[in-house]
Amino acid sequence: MTLRSEQVRLQIALLQPLFYTKGFAAPESKAAVNRARELIQAAEKLGEISGSPLLLLSVLNGAFATNYANFNGDNIRVLSGQVLAFAEKIGGPVPLPVANNVMGMSLLTTGEIGASVKYFRRAVSLYDPAAHQDRARQSINDPKSLALVYLSWAEWLLGHPEVAIKNAKSALAYAREIDQAATLLFAVSLTALTHFLCGNHEIAMSQVDELTNLASAKDAEQWRAAALIQRGYVCGAIGRVSDAVENLSAGLNLWRSTGATLHVPLFQGFLAFAKGKIKHLEEASQIIDHAIKMIETTKETWCQAEVTRIAGEIALMSAEPDAAKAGEYFERALTIARQQQAKSWELRAAMSMARLWREQGKRDEARDLLGPVYGWFTEGFDTLDLKEAKALLAELAS
Repeated sequence: MTLRSEQVRLQIALLQPLFYTKGFAAPESKAAVNRARELIQAAEKLGEISGSPLLLLSVLNGAFATNYANFNGDNIRVLSGQVLAFAEKIGGPVPLPVANNVMGMSLLTTGEIGASVKYFRRAVSLYDPAAHQDRARQSINDPKSLALVYLSWAEWLLGHPEVAIKNAKSALAYAREIDQAATLLFAVSLTALTHFLCGNHEIAMSQVDELTNLASAKDAEQWRAAALIQRGYVCGAIGRVSDAVENLSAGLNLWRSTGATLHVPLFQGFLAFAKGKIKHLEEASQIIDHAIKMIETTKETWCQAEVTRIAGEIALMSAEPDAAKAGEYFERALTIARQQQAKSWELRAAMSMARLWREQGKRDEARDLLGPVYGWFTEGFDTLDLKEAKALLAELAS
């Protein structure tokens, strides 16, 4: 091994600890990725690294990770294509699962939810545990656990909550089994969101507590921020609105301080709704407007329907509710959800519109809207959204 090749390996080894202590989009992380790329380019010119394609894959994956955390939809679509093309060129049990996850993440977050599923499933099917456990210290995340985490999100969005929960549990169980700190942090955090979306608030909060302890033990700023944000939105869901505002505000500030913008529109949506609940309506409107504009700029559209729906709910919170404005937001949320095949967001938007129409005396129209959306579902009837939809339909029929 040449001295330059050893420099490349050492530089790449820096990426994971930087990602998980400073944050994926922190200046230190970006600088480390750029330095690794420079070293590889210099080594390639001298023919010193031609036999080590996994090093280049690691750097490409690191570049994707930093751009994903500091979200730019156009950039990540390009980078994900480069990662997948390179992985398919070199083949092997390590590159292909990693690259399929990268492509799936890119598609999911930019609103092509159905298309993302095949890549996550392919990552799981191509996974070789021996190959990846040998490289655990050099990987950002274990590909199997990562794929199952994102598959749980995608399945929930597509209207399969039972499948989503099953995948979330499998992702976390496997992360615990392999006992890799980076993978466990990721799995605990992101599967907590799956449980939250399904209405399993007690489980979600338990995982938030675990994430808080893990982030503190590992001195991981971005995950400490994630724990605050998640505690905030779970508190909001269980009626602890002041705690929700406090944790979401602190968490968002810390999240941004790491350079991350990923998921900020959804987090701002949760914060805006909580602000509205305590009658800080001007702030709520400003925050939700910023979230909507941010989605348009960054193209992180997977949560666009829900953020738009929340904007409609905020329009109804003032002393003089703006029903016309709310209706426009709800209609827009329905359109986006249908375009993305996001049945769970569509159900929420349909419930919001049905409640508005109920208050306007349009009970038949409300039932005709909500009934077919609820009737589409074939599972998950014990999850919160579906129980609320069933109760609302019964009320509209009475």
